[in-house]
Amino acid sequence: MNVCGLIVEYNPFHNGHVYHLEEAKKTAAADCVVAVMSGSFLQRGEPAIIDKFHRARAALHTGIDVVLELPYVYAVQHSDIFATGAVKTLSAFGVNSICFGSESGSINSFISSYHTFKENSSTYDHILKHYLDAGSSFPEASTFAYKEIGLTDTSMDLSKPNNILGYSYVKAIMENNLPITPLTIKRKANAFHDETITGTIASATSIRKELMKQHALVPNITDSLPTETVHQLQQYKRTATYWHDWEKYFPLLHYRVMTMSKDELANIHGVDEGIEYRIKTAARTANSFQSWVEAIKTKRYTWTRIQRIFVHILTNTKKADVERIFEASSVPYVRVLGLTNNGRNYLNQQKKQINVPILSSLGRNQHDILSIEEKATNAYYSILPPRSRQMLFKQELQAPIIL
Repeated sequence: MNVCGLIVEYNPFHNGHVYHLEEAKKTAAADCVVAVMSGSFLQRGEPAIIDKFHRARAALHTGIDVVLELPYVYAVQHSDIFATGAVKTLSAFGVNSICFGSESGSINSFISSYHTFKENSSTYDHILKHYLDAGSSFPEASTFAYKEIGLTDTSMDLSKPNNILGYSYVKAIMENNLPITPLTIKRKANAFHDETITGTIASATSIRKELMKQHALVPNITDSLPTETVHQLQQYKRTATYWHDWEKYFPLLHYRVMTMSKDELANIHGVDEGIEYRIKTAARTANSFQSWVEAIKTKRYTWTRIQRIFVHILTNTKKADVERIFEASSVPYVRVLGLTNNGRNYLNQQKKQINVPILSSLGRNQHDILSIEEKATNAYYSILPPRSRQMLFKQELQAPIIL
C-alpha cells in the first residue's frame, strides 16, 4: 500500500486543504493518506478554534483516511521541533512519503537547500549568533543567516512561512535518515497570513478572523469551507457555546501569572533570559490578552514566541517536563484520533510492522507525554461551561472515530 503523510493543523479544515489533499494523492500516487494533526493548541501558540475531534471528523469526511495526533510537546514549538515530532510520528506509522504545501513548489530546491545548509552550517551558526546577540528575534536572525549562505533567493526563499516549515520537514527526514520521500506542491490562491477572504480558497487566518468577527457562518465564510467543516463548526458551537480564541483564556491566564512567583515562571518551558519579569510587570496593567502581549512584545520576543510561552504557562509545562522527551530517538507512541474503513484496512495490515504502541485514547496509559497531553486538554476545555467541558473531555477516553 502506498501511503502518503500530511502534517496539518486544520484550524479549520478548508478548501485549500482539500486542494492539498487531492494534489498530494496524485503526486504520491497514494492508496491511503495519513494526516498528523496538532491537538488542542497549535504551532503558533494558539488554541484551536474547535477541538481536535471535530476537526478530525471534518478531515475524515472530506477524504483523509487516518488522523493521528501530534503530541502537545511537539505541536507548540518552533518549526524544527514541530517538524521533527510530526515526521517521526508519520515514520513510526509507516508512511512512504510526506507531501507539504510550499511557496516554492520544487522539492529539488528543498533538498539542494538542505545540502547547502550542511556545507555552510558553521557560517550559518556564526551569523545567527551575531544577530541574536544584537537583539534580533530567532526568525529574523535565521533569515539573515540563511541569506548569507544563499537560501533566500527566488528558487528557495526561507523567509516564507511554508518554505520554512517544508525545509524543516526535509531536514528532519534527512538528519534522522528516515525511509520517507519528501514531496511538495505549490500553494494556491492565498498567502499563509492573509487576513481577508477573497475567494473560495482562503487562508485559515482569514477564516478564523471572520468567524470571530461575525460570530456566525455567513456566506463568504461557508464558500471557503467544505460542507462537513461547516457542520462540525456548527455542532461544536452548539455543544461548547462558542469557538475558542485567546481572549477567552485571558482571566485564567492572568490568574495563573499573578499567583506564580518569578521563580515558578522561570521554570516554565520557553521562559528564558528574564522574560518572566516583563510578563509579571505587564500583567499588572493588562486588561485583555492582546494588550498584554503588546506590552511584552519586543524585537526579540515575537508575538508567536510569547503566545507559546503563555500556552506553556496555562498548561504548567515546565522545562524539565520536555527536555528529556526531546532527547529520545523516536516518538514513544502513536495516537489514532480517527480513521475510515480504508485507513482501518491499512492499520490492520501494518500493525505488526509498527514498533511503537498504538493508542486509541488517554485511558490508563501514563507516559510522561500523555500526562502533559491530559493537562493541555483540560486547559483547553477549562473555559467552557461545566456540562460542555465534561461531555467533550469524554471523547479523550473513547475509541477513535471510525467512518
